[in-house]
Amino acid sequence: MKRALIAIAVTVASIGTPAFAADMPVKAPPAPVVDWWTGLYVGANGGYSWGRWDSTSSVGIFPPGITGTTASPDVKGWLGGFQAGYNWRINSTWLAGLEGDIQWTGERASSTTGISIPLGDFVTTVTSDVDWKFAWFDTFRGRIGALIDPTTLIYLTGGAALGKFEFSQFTTASISTIGGTVLASATAGSSESTTRWGGAVGAGVEKKFTARWSAKAEFLYLDFGSHTFVTGSGIDTNVKLNDFIARAGVNLKLN
Repeated sequence: MKRALIAIAVTVASIGTPAFAADMPVKAPPAPVVDWWTGLYVGANGGYSWGRWDSTSSVGIFPPGITGTTASPDVKGWLGGFQAGYNWRINSTWLAGLEGDIQWTGERASSTTGISIPLGDFVTTVTSDVDWKFAWFDTFRGRIGALIDPTTLIYLTGGAALGKFEFSQFTTASISTIGGTVLASATAGSSESTTRWGGAVGAGVEKKFTARWSAKAEFLYLDFGSHTFVTGSGIDTNVKLNDFIARAGVNLKLN
């Protein structure tokens, strides 16, 4: 009899266990982490650029006895272009990325100076026209930043830069009478453009508005060292090429 009771108890327990297990609540899996940042993006930007290009001409042509001139033009103007890059979300706080851009600028400066030298019944007038221009630049930079909230990134950036620069200087000398009648004139000068490698550093902030769209504001400093333009022309001019960039833009995440 005892064995029969044990067998019945085991049978009842085996039948009731699945039903009991089915009634147990099941713990839901953790919600997936939403990542709006990792992936490829493209975008466009616009802004303003400016710099003081200290310039020294080693040899002067007119008038005799002048062996050098200096100038510090404020080169400035608009800029616009496109960027593309890739972001990696490291963890809940940190993000790293790579970005490249191409920019066109209207940045330039010009200067006109003149001097008149009386020589008896005649006047010798010398006029010099100088032009500096920053035509375009590219940058290739890394980014490292912190998410102050899931949609707002503040970052530092730095890398290489490539830019095209143009310089021209033309000097005109004329001899005229005291009354202003030009008897003779001559113009001498030269121009040159150069493409140079340099460095770029800066900082910025980027804000996500949707999973794909964001807006950013950025400040960069570019340094391309010094370059001597129109070497051997008699107006060899060494120019320090550096620039400040302030720009804003939008990015579209592609994947």
